[in-house]
Parts: sequence; structure tokens; C-alpha cells
Amino acid sequence: MTRKLTAIALIPARAGSKRVRHKNIRPLGGHPLLAYAIAAVLESDVFSRVVVSTDSRRYAAIARYYGADVPFLRPKQFAGELSPDIEWVKYTLVRLADEGENYDCFAILRPTSPFRQPATIRRARREFISQNRVDSLRAVEKCRQHPAKMWLVNGNRMRPLLDSPAGLPAHSTPYQSLPEVYAQNASLEIAWSRVVFEEGTIAGKVVMPFLTKGYEGFDINRPEDWLVAEELVRTGQAKLPEVPQDPYPIKEPRR
Repeated sequence: MTRKLTAIALIPARAGSKRVRHKNIRPLGGHPLLAYAIAAVLESDVFSRVVVSTDSRRYAAIARYYGADVPFLRPKQFAGELSPDIEWVKYTLVRLADEGENYDCFAILRPTSPFRQPATIRRARREFISQNRVDSLRAVEKCRQHPAKMWLVNGNRMRPLLDSPAGLPAHSTPYQSLPEVYAQNASLEIAWSRVVFEEGTIAGKVVMPFLTKGYEGFDINRPEDWLVAEELVRTGQAKLPEVPQDPYPIKEPRR
């Protein structure tokens, strides 16, 4: 009998956001942003455990209220503005392994993509396990600004970001003639746990694409993103995952 694969959902929610203060717990549509990531993951029913990684006791209380586990707080040295994901992911997997919990694969689902649905997660998992010899899956969407049209500026001079082959420079080539380029978004990532320990990264070397649809990959990073998200919710253009709990009693952080 084949052993069932074990998977853990990791939801990062550090408390030090600067561009949008306390964005991970800021209310959107009645609930803190963190609630929608937890609700979507729980409803997807594809993970053995849902763990929120945070350095804040306040955030931890909110995460537990909405049904996630916070078995320990993230150390401050792994929660800085420049801290790479590999640090807190490895720390979390090692801590859980020390407690007797080992998982074949993990997913990272960031609260800043509130329109990710349970069906999004289930679709990503199906695509990931259907492929052989891949290290990870990463959500991407078609690039809105082609890198062939980008420049590096040095004082009063600039040069193209991408080198052009012989012939017409890429920056002067019609968009329709350029190859399709995709940009990663924050919707989700899935990887085999071995990649963290063998490769020292969260992605490994062989990465497969997961093409997000509609607003699945919408990411809140700047104040203007938040305004757009509020408008999408108000007009019904984008749907938030259903949250079964009553709203957590939290005051909206000042802008």
C-alpha cells in the first residue's frame, strides 16, 4: 500500500511591515487579512497541518482564533525586513521534526493574497503532484511590463536591462514579437521538504509554473494596493474566501 503524502501549510505573518502597517492583521471585508489565508487553506482540506509563522503574540492569538496552529513564535533574527524565507521555513521544519513531525512537502501561502480560494490551492496541489522530477511549484502570471522594455539608469546614461541579439534591439521590438514572460506572485508556493535541506532554498533547481487566474495572484504590498483591494471587495469584482468565524475584535491600524 502506498503511503499517503503528508503536507503542511505555512502561513508567514511577521509583524514588521512598513509600507502597509500591520497589513497581515488589517481588516478587509470585516476580517483581518490573515483570516482569509487560514480559511482558504482549511477549506481546501489538502494539508495535515496549518501553521502560522509569526514573531508576534498578538498575531498568534488572531491566527489561533481563526483555526490555525502557532506552536512557537518565530525568532526575531528570522523576522527582519531583509530576512529570506529559507531561514524561517527551515527553522519551522526543524522545530517540528524535533517534535516528531515530518512532512513530505510544504506550501507557503502569504496573507497578502486575499483572493486566493480553496479551489486555487487544490488546483495547485493536483498540478504539483502530477509532475515527476520537479523540486517546487510557484505561482506566476503574465508579465504586464516586459523586461525587454526596462532600463538600468546610471547618472545621465542608461542601458537596456536585457542584451539584444543581432538585429533590432529588444527595446524597439513590438510587444507582439517578444517572447511571453511571466512574473511570480505571492499566491502560493509548494515544494518538497527535502529541497530545504539538500539545496538550501525554498525552490530548488527544477521549478514548475502555476498560472493564476483572475485575482488569485493579487498581492497587497503598498497602500495603493490596499485601496484597490477594498474597491474590488466593495464592487464584487473579486471574492474573498468565506470565513466561518465571527470577525475578530481588532481595531484597524492607523494608515
